[in-house]
Amino acid sequence: MRVDGLAIVLRPRSQSEACDLGLALVRSQAASIWRCFAPVLLAVAVLAMCTVDLGGSVPILILFWLKPWLDRSLLFVMSRAVFGEATRWTDLWRARRQVFGGQFLRTLLWRRFSPWRAYTQPIEQLEGQRGGARRKRAKLMLHDNRGAAVALQTAFAHAEAVLGYALIALLWWFTPENRSDGVLDWFFRPEAHEAGRLGFDIAAASAYALVVLFLEPFYVAAGFAMYLNRRVVLEAWDIEQEFRRAFT
Repeated sequence: MRVDGLAIVLRPRSQSEACDLGLALVRSQAASIWRCFAPVLLAVAVLAMCTVDLGGSVPILILFWLKPWLDRSLLFVMSRAVFGEATRWTDLWRARRQVFGGQFLRTLLWRRFSPWRAYTQPIEQLEGQRGGARRKRAKLMLHDNRGAAVALQTAFAHAEAVLGYALIALLWWFTPENRSDGVLDWFFRPEAHEAGRLGFDIAAASAYALVVLFLEPFYVAAGFAMYLNRRVVLEAWDIEQEFRRAFT
């Protein structure tokens, strides 16, 4: 990585402070992030909705399972954002093989439930590590940082659940008072209203897709910033950056 080209100031931080840096990165690059991520998520969400007849929870399960693959587009955008580069959909499309094709099966199978997925994903996608080299690298990066990485995953999992339930609850909150009981039945006993069951399933899947659209960039950015912070500590990037600036 070209340390001299980084647009962010490097220094050793606590991992919680590094997460804040990641959130700030999302705010500063919001246009690049969502104009690249939204079309990919929309395409996956539409395809997932087509499976609603197989079961009400199938679209949500598909979106949930494919999140690590969706995250690859976000990490691509953020890896350019730290150099101050804006990303357009055409940039993502030109790099589609690199972004979406690498380690597809590993991403969706045995690494799917990694408790530190956002933290170690750059090792695979940006560094291109494989096999034993990847395991050795991940062990080094995770040293004394497993707790912080797990805490990140846990915090965003809870935030995702809360936001999802909140969006579904909006249907009840905005229902006229004299019809609220019927909405509660629609929520908790959709089988009693066969005509409305499909609508409920689509509403639940749409709510989950909206939560992923909003929250996932912050999750990926926080993990990426923690990864960068660990490399600062291991490789003294902050010192190298200062020397390069001093002698430029």
